[in-house]
Amino acid sequence: MTVSRLIATLMISASATTIAAAQDSGASPETESRQETVVVTGITSFGATKSDTPIVETARSLSVETAEMFIDKGALSLSQVLTYVSGVTAEPYGFSTRGDFPQSRGLELPRYRDSIQELFGSYNSTRADTYTIEQVEVLKGPASVLYGQGSPGGIVNYVSKTPRETFGGELQAEIGNFDRYQVAGDVTGPVAGTDGKLLFRMVGLYRDTGTQVDPVDETTTVLMPSLSWLPTPDTRFTLIGLVQDTESDAAAQFIPVEGTLFPLNDGSNLDYEVYAGEPGFNRYDTESQQLTLLGEHRINDTLTIEGTALWRSGEADYHQAWPTFTGAGQSRYLNDILAANPALQAAADAQGLTFTDTTVPRTFYQGDNTFDQLAGDIRLRGSFTTGVLEHDILAGIQYQDVETDSDTARIYGGGALAGDFRYVLDLKNPVYGNYPDQSVFDALLNDTPAEKVQDTGIYVSDQISVGKWRFTAGVRADRVENDNGASTQDDDAISTSVGALYRFDNGLAPYVSYSESFETVVGTDNQGNQFDPQEARQYEVGFKYEPRGIPGLITAAYYDIEISNLPNPNGLPGNASQQQGISTLKGFEVEGRLQLDEIFVQAAASTIDAEDPNGFKLAAIPETQASFWTTWRPDGPLEGFKAGAGIRYVGETVSENGTVRYVTPDYTLGDLMVGYEWDQWDLAVNARNVTDEEYLTGCLTRGDCFPGLRRTVVANLRYKF
Repeated sequence: MTVSRLIATLMISASATTIAAAQDSGASPETESRQETVVVTGITSFGATKSDTPIVETARSLSVETAEMFIDKGALSLSQVLTYVSGVTAEPYGFSTRGDFPQSRGLELPRYRDSIQELFGSYNSTRADTYTIEQVEVLKGPASVLYGQGSPGGIVNYVSKTPRETFGGELQAEIGNFDRYQVAGDVTGPVAGTDGKLLFRMVGLYRDTGTQVDPVDETTTVLMPSLSWLPTPDTRFTLIGLVQDTESDAAAQFIPVEGTLFPLNDGSNLDYEVYAGEPGFNRYDTESQQLTLLGEHRINDTLTIEGTALWRSGEADYHQAWPTFTGAGQSRYLNDILAANPALQAAADAQGLTFTDTTVPRTFYQGDNTFDQLAGDIRLRGSFTTGVLEHDILAGIQYQDVETDSDTARIYGGGALAGDFRYVLDLKNPVYGNYPDQSVFDALLNDTPAEKVQDTGIYVSDQISVGKWRFTAGVRADRVENDNGASTQDDDAISTSVGALYRFDNGLAPYVSYSESFETVVGTDNQGNQFDPQEARQYEVGFKYEPRGIPGLITAAYYDIEISNLPNPNGLPGNASQQQGISTLKGFEVEGRLQLDEIFVQAAASTIDAEDPNGFKLAAIPETQASFWTTWRPDGPLEGFKAGAGIRYVGETVSENGTVRYVTPDYTLGDLMVGYEWDQWDLAVNARNVTDEEYLTGCLTRGDCFPGLRRTVVANLRYKF
């Protein structure tokens, strides 16, 4: 099936479902109960928009995946949660254990929890575990009015599990291929003797699993207790603790393009699951601790004060060996390197050494990374009327203090490029056991000063209702201070956003919006002038449709993003004109989620045309994506049975730099779910990539490729009480 036909099929399916839904005049109470748990048309004030405004009245693109939705799909990580979200490249770097790296509209998605940014820098903390999450939200496009500096691609926000007013919970056991074992528990309810004014929740998990790359294993422990205090009906404070510890290896192997994207000289290929590291050396061990405080108090019928605060600390012990990068378009295999370097060839000959065509030199890396954060966001929400205008206004102040520290040591090529061939590896016939002694890394360790970032922002936004019109306007002022231990840089930025939406009686709501973002650039040009922040603006036009008579939401959007103050491709390094580069991104996204009695349907499709300042395609970003998922939960004699099926299409990606151009083929994956619910039990079996397709998610111009996730089959048994 061609790309255009697949997208057309998804769009026609969603449209036909919408028409059928519109013709249905009503639904039974049982159906409505099921629909409310699956289709989300609004979010909470601690969500991605910091507002409980319904999605259909929000002049922005916003997608939500509830826990029930991503559990049905068998998602085992935050990246997998997002594989059915329109416009999101969920797994650009394939199978990974170092973190989740989703991208929206071709750009990175910063990670937030309960509307506070949770991750800064790279490889310094644990990844979010889906068992601690109620739902995941993606706010697409620039969002600096609400969040300060950040990516023009948007944000991903996940909502933590918090205490509930009635007692309940579950125990879970999970088993899967690659020797996956997991046990977990979640219990919540009122604390005895507090008359419902004190609620608790305890979430815990232990996982021990292998992976598709041997010997990359993982053990993870998560503990997330929380307490809610309700001193009055108008006041609620929730304190959430989270402790997580993971011991694992790095799954990214950085396999050469020769043998993956292209065949080897003998016409064969490498095993995509080859392990290029060292079992005694490699590790990626992380731990983190955090406390989150959520507070809200209704002052009167028109005013509410809300606040979030986060303290977080994390660290990562990261050791990895990988095939050495030798430059764009250059072979990474040792025989080719020797052929181009007679002195190295002579050194190998003098030692009586010969190598196969798949032997590579390896770089050995050590990183000791830490992360500390203190952040808070206090906001006042008010509702009032001025004449015919109804206002929902939000005014807040946000502060965050972040310190990251990364002390590293690197042995480039493991000494092989200087004639020391002890640590090379044959990727077709690997023999392990040789790596530099720890004392070598201790001597090379680059103990750099910690980097500190302080950001203070004041913002205000207003949603104005006039009849069926919804107008939004927001402005924010930020001051950001960066201190890298050697110099300090201060930046100021003003961000704005505006939007207009009209709600027709038939459920259709067309809209237009404009939004901005900024991101600081630390450094100076050769004249001593401080670099300006990168700036982005977005124009978006689209519509949202909420069918009458059945829960569901269909959205479509066209966006145009321009990012400025990027490096100038025609400027000299360090020149005063270095920030004249501009990048443009344009695309179209459509998404539909509908509940038709016993059947839930979700479809998404997107296209993007994105270029960097050099006019090259953004690396590892597919131009076209599409997906379709459906779940069936029948009533009557088959009540309790459930089944689901999905298909995901990801188009080809391009990486180019003027010297080389790599085109990674498209791929299509299928997912299945089957299960049964009875009494208090829930059994489900999920298979992702059910046909076990072998594919690459992308290849970079530096010469490496990223294999995708192989078939995973997981059986999950839950006892609910």
